[in-house]
Amino acid sequence: MSTPSAAPTRARAVRATAAVVLLVPLLAALALWAFAWPAARTAPRDLPLGVAGPAAATAQVEQRLARQDGAFEIHRYADEAAARAAIEDRTVYGAVVVTPRGPQLLTASAASPVVAQALQQAVARQAAAEGTEVRTVDVVPAPKGDPRGAALTASVLPLALAGIAAGAAVTLLGLRGVRAAGALVGAAAVVGMVAAALAHSWLGALTGDWWAEAATLGLSALAVSAAVAGAAALLGTPGIGLTAFVVMFLGNPFSGAASAPQLLPEPAGAIGQWLPPGAGATLLRSVAFFDGAAATGPLLTLVWWAALGLGAVLLGDALRERGRIRRPAARREPALAD
Repeated sequence: MSTPSAAPTRARAVRATAAVVLLVPLLAALALWAFAWPAARTAPRDLPLGVAGPAAATAQVEQRLARQDGAFEIHRYADEAAARAAIEDRTVYGAVVVTPRGPQLLTASAASPVVAQALQQAVARQAAAEGTEVRTVDVVPAPKGDPRGAALTASVLPLALAGIAAGAAVTLLGLRGVRAAGALVGAAAVVGMVAAALAHSWLGALTGDWWAEAATLGLSALAVSAAVAGAAALLGTPGIGLTAFVVMFLGNPFSGAASAPQLLPEPAGAIGQWLPPGAGATLLRSVAFFDGAAATGPLLTLVWWAALGLGAVLLGDALRERGRIRRPAARREPALAD
């Protein structure tokens, strides 16, 4: 014979089972969509590409590139030197230079090995149709320690996980206010130095200024950890899951770190650059290979996430403290009335 509490217990068990059966497949579907959709639809979309040389000589090249259904955003330059400068400034990913000896392709595998290879294939096909050969020059080559950019790509997920772990740990350990902010900043600084030691000093995958790289890696982790802790300070523990979901299911697959934001389907590439993983990967490439060129945008994005997150941590503590002060006052008021 069942006890009076048995029925509610069974009902809760049924609801919990139904939640697991429904939510797990939903999360799996979301993960597959977020990671598989961009990968399956990778293709150039308004990819910045330069064309250099006399206007009369480059007209045919521009026309052929324009036929590829909006694949390229054409930038015109007077000569090879101007095109090289644009690549080094990260204005374009590469450039086709028309010379008396035939077309020459300038690439920057450090910006994206995938894009450099795609440009070689696209320009080579056009040149083969005309019976000519293309000479390729890698203006900013990827480091010898990481020629395919695999180490830089692989750094996105660990930094995101480190940020989520730090933000969750600060919240669950009960750190509040200034102490929580200090712990987040300190943890991010250590993460940045350890990551730079591994990626730069050991693997040779990064070749820029060591401290700039460490600061970039640390800021990337801080942007995530501060967002997690800040959301938890304002929303409670569910804030951890919400922020982790955004970072892992949107920020990571939409980052464009493995290819380039312009190769992802719209609006995934644009969304990814507004989230810490994408902004962090773009900033790291700038400081590691291009002397900080085009670093302002992603730097401001990371600073914005970190500042808002830390601000939310301090605000949440202030609101909690105000609530503590009001509760004793509310208890005293009836006693004074008596």
